[in-house]
Amino acid sequence: MEQCVAMAPRKQPNPIDIHVGSRLKLRRTLMGMTQEKLGDQLGVTFQQVQKYEKGANRIGASRLQEISQILEVPVSFFFEDASHVTGEAAAPNRVAEFGFAEDHATPFEISRGSTSEAHALARAFSQIQDARIRRRIIDLVETLADSHSHRI
Repeated sequence: MEQCVAMAPRKQPNPIDIHVGSRLKLRRTLMGMTQEKLGDQLGVTFQQVQKYEKGANRIGASRLQEISQILEVPVSFFFEDASHVTGEAAAPNRVAEFGFAEDHATPFEISRGSTSEAHALARAFSQIQDARIRRRIIDLVETLADSHSHRI
């Protein structure tokens, strides 16, 4: 007699977990830290860090606090630009209620071909101390991007 075993569909990671993981990876790489080094400081394997970064494993609140201290950023850093993930159009105040939506800028998206350039730019940008200069650079880049999109 044959048994029919139905395979349960793989559970897809939550979009917020993916976003938080991508922010974790961004900050870790900007600091030049390996997954192994971060894992050692957290007391987990580098494979666990990989799962956090992919959103496959959810990061608990206390672990996220610990990661924020190691990576020297506030916990809110991991939720920046998350409004595009949460479907802000459907629930416009949901993210803002929790204090993570101070800046409603367009999400920063990196095409696959420009990842190393974007990381180099982000690394250099993060070293600029003066907030006014950082703001002017953002304005410049947005202006250039906007003028380029009108020519296409």
